[in-house]
Amino acid sequence: MNQHPHLLRRIGIGALAVALVAALAFVALRTGPLAPVKVTVTSVQEGKLNPAIFGIGTVEARRSWMVGPTVAGRVLSVRVDVGDVVKAGQLLAEMDPVDLDQRLAALDAAIARATSTQAAAQAQVADATARRELAAINAKRNQELAAQNFISPGSLEGRLQEKASADAALQAAQANLSGTAQDISRQRAERAALQQQRGNVRLLAPSDAVVTSRDAEAGSTVVAGQPVLRLVDPASLWVRMRVDQGRSAGLAPGLKASIVLRSQPRTPLQGQVARVEMLADAVTEERIAQIAFAAPAVTASVGELAEVELQLPETATALLLPNASIQRLQGQTGVWRRSEGKPVFATVRLGTSSLDGRVQVLEGLKAGDSVVVYSQKALTEGARVQVVDALVKGSTP
Repeated sequence: MNQHPHLLRRIGIGALAVALVAALAFVALRTGPLAPVKVTVTSVQEGKLNPAIFGIGTVEARRSWMVGPTVAGRVLSVRVDVGDVVKAGQLLAEMDPVDLDQRLAALDAAIARATSTQAAAQAQVADATARRELAAINAKRNQELAAQNFISPGSLEGRLQEKASADAALQAAQANLSGTAQDISRQRAERAALQQQRGNVRLLAPSDAVVTSRDAEAGSTVVAGQPVLRLVDPASLWVRMRVDQGRSAGLAPGLKASIVLRSQPRTPLQGQVARVEMLADAVTEERIAQIAFAAPAVTASVGELAEVELQLPETATALLLPNASIQRLQGQTGVWRRSEGKPVFATVRLGTSSLDGRVQVLEGLKAGDSVVVYSQKALTEGARVQVVDALVKGSTP
């Protein structure tokens, strides 16, 4: 009788111990280190992709100008300001001509004097021509008289000498006339060059454009080639886009583009690839393309950032998976496929991917296979898993 309470106490303690061990085992198997790894899964499905290329770029002007003098000088006046719309040939600014006007006047006077000298040379040629004709007539007459012995040989020689002198005088007059013509040509060429210099002090708009920068003011001195004004053609704006080389397959001129300017994130603009640069950036491993707007981007600013999405042709029907399910294990690309409830790593060959996170699977899977998308921790072959709709915060793929 005295042993009965002790027996009951021992049985109660044993039952409590068994319950505690069972509870600990339950906790270990459900939430502890031995608990199954929670995963989310998806089924391999067939479908088509609408692949695209995404890149970041900046707005630039295809046609821009730096307007400045060809020689060093002082700015006399600047007639336009930033933001002004100018027309081709419009006077934008003017440099101080210094002594160019006076040098032009001096050349005009020199040309007038050379013209007078040329007129005098022409008169000399006319006089020498008349003297030569008279000498030729006299020489011919004396030759006839000498043949009839009416005059002495000395008289004939004198007439022949006069004709030779007249010939030489005519040649000298003609050479003098040619020299005056060359002088006039040289002075006119010098005047044209000086006139060109005089025209260069007037800075004209090379085309219809908008003033984007005013780099010098009246009274400041600039060197040759230094810009006084900067202009851009607003109708020539395009986006200089950079694309990761590994994601640039299919990049080619003519692709349709959707351009989202940083200043207008909710208003995408249409465009297309105008040019793909042959030179890539070896440092950033990017390719460069120029994206033209379909319509003039009147609200865009030069230097503004833009996001560009290029639409590629739709792919053929293939197996599709979320890009998040793709893993790298021991240098191989694959996915964790569920086989009899256990994860098995299956190597796959991938194709094109889309911006919505899907990728083509060309080899390694078949339609309907169950594939792990996210896992609570890194998986191993044959690990116990528990399929859930979503992982808790802090889980890792």
